[in-house]
Amino acid sequence: MNHPQRSFALFLLLVLFSVPAFAAEGQTVRYASGDETVEGYLVVPDGHGSFPALVVIHEWYGLNEQVKGEARRLAAEGYVALAVDLYRGRVAADRDEAHELSRGLPEDRARRDLLAAFDFLAARSDVRADRIGSIGWCMGGGYSLALALAQPKLAAGVIYYGRLVTDEAALATLRPPVLGLFGEDDRGIPVESVRAFESALQKNKKEVEVHVYPGAGHAFANQERPSYRGEAARDAWEKTLAFLTRHLKEK
Repeated sequence: MNHPQRSFALFLLLVLFSVPAFAAEGQTVRYASGDETVEGYLVVPDGHGSFPALVVIHEWYGLNEQVKGEARRLAAEGYVALAVDLYRGRVAADRDEAHELSRGLPEDRARRDLLAAFDFLAARSDVRADRIGSIGWCMGGGYSLALALAQPKLAAGVIYYGRLVTDEAALATLRPPVLGLFGEDDRGIPVESVRAFESALQKNKKEVEVHVYPGAGHAFANQERPSYRGEAARDAWEKTLAFLTRHLKEK
């Protein structure tokens, strides 16, 4: 091989090995929730073996492309990611419709669907059943906490600016460690409630990590919303990955 050919071959190798590995595209899956069959969006990491897994819970807009993108991003980090569809196929086009859909969602049905999603993941041969966590944003953040309270086998819960429980007695049964990420300027989830949540868990001797970002409001991590704050979102993502690594990969 002459020098130009050798140089070109070396260039191709460098390009191939410098391209980041992305998870495969997701697929729609169906599983039982009580007497009903529900759907979710499943993304599996490349490779073989058993992986930690995450129940991915959408904002009040529903299971849209933005949330599917989050599931793919988590799968690229080595997690089997199942994005649930709590609205059963409906996706809001605007805030008014999102408000209508969220108000019409029966909480008991949503909790049942989340527990069914956990069971679906736990039954898969490519999932480590003792390494399943949850992550949610906005409405989904509140339901991430709800799943953590309802399923003692959950290994970790991540809450992005979700509705909180602050009653010490209600939080006494919480088993998994929790990461909470909030904006200081969030009028829907005020800092006072965040600190009350954190204090109640600490008094119950629960493992909790809370971060409040100055200058950030609700939905600061959603790049598709005007409230997006890049620096806070990037830091929150780094903290999310570190938290999940500690509790779903290293233990």
